[in-house]
Amino acid sequence: MKRLSRQIALSMTAVATIAVLMVFVGSFIFYTAYLIWFPPPPGPPSLLPEPSDFALIAVFLLVGLVIAISVALRLARRILAPLNSLAESARKIAAGDLTARAAAGDRSLGETAQLVDDFNAMAQRLQDTADSMASWNAAIAHELRTPLTILRGRLQGLTEGVFEPGDDLFKTLLSQVEGLSRLVDDLRIVTLSDSRRLEVRLEPADLPAELFRAVDAMRPALTEAGFAVEVTTQPMTLVCDATRIRQALLALLENARRYATSGALRIQMRTEKADIVLSVEDEGPGLNADFAPHAFDAFARAEPSRSRQFGGTGLGLSVVRAIAEAHGGRALYRTSPGGGSIFEITLPRDSCLIIDGSESRRDS
Repeated sequence: MKRLSRQIALSMTAVATIAVLMVFVGSFIFYTAYLIWFPPPPGPPSLLPEPSDFALIAVFLLVGLVIAISVALRLARRILAPLNSLAESARKIAAGDLTARAAAGDRSLGETAQLVDDFNAMAQRLQDTADSMASWNAAIAHELRTPLTILRGRLQGLTEGVFEPGDDLFKTLLSQVEGLSRLVDDLRIVTLSDSRRLEVRLEPADLPAELFRAVDAMRPALTEAGFAVEVTTQPMTLVCDATRIRQALLALLENARRYATSGALRIQMRTEKADIVLSVEDEGPGLNADFAPHAFDAFARAEPSRSRQFGGTGLGLSVVRAIAEAHGGRALYRTSPGGGSIFEITLPRDSCLIIDGSESRRDS
């Protein structure tokens, strides 16, 4: 506020100076002209001001006061205009109108203009948060509707005798319940990550072993989908949350199973400058250039109809990013030289203890 305080001080100084000059300089000029045109009578001058002198001083004081008030009011309007706009916008936002914005007005008062800009930025972020929350609620309701509808229909059919109890029916019900459980867990992870409260239990873990556990868990499904898994690892101990890292790897493998073209699926762990990189590379078809920057956003889908067909919720990659960021790393996407997709998790190397620099490879 130094700039605004300086302007107020200078303006008030100018007002006082103008008033003083109006009284004294104006009086001096008036009396000089008066004595030239009307010389005083002979004899000693009177020591006391005459009534006309008091009237003249009062006139000059009045003129100086009017000028000072005009300057002060003009300055006050410049200062109060953006502040009043701020107050009015704040009242509108408090009443629920998140589109309200304040007007900076005269931007020569740097502090008030900056205050208005900061307020508008805050209001925009509040509106974006509200819009995002509304979208989240709609997306969550949409994702929950399908499994709940299936469960309700099957259970109601069992109650009314439409369906006969059997292993296939119970497997269907169980798969829907498992899908709901995954959805709730994914939502919890993404929400905690957005609020920066996702906790990880850091302890030394055998990273290649965790990678192989994830691959072995997905191998039957990947093989059935026509994928030939190739794993390249570098033995090392990583200080991390092993369960979360395995969960992120499973999400990447599940993403490849759902949407990648059948063929070679290359899974690699390597050191790269200051990072440890875990990557999953497929043979296509890759992501659209417009969608690629949003691939890790929650509920993001390149082709909604295709995602519905394969049962995706749009949360898998956002979970990967949340887990990577919780470890101080990043989740990245890039196109492979062959036109496929490469999804990577990069983790800071300073949290890793490399045991052996040799590479081991397992292909199937």
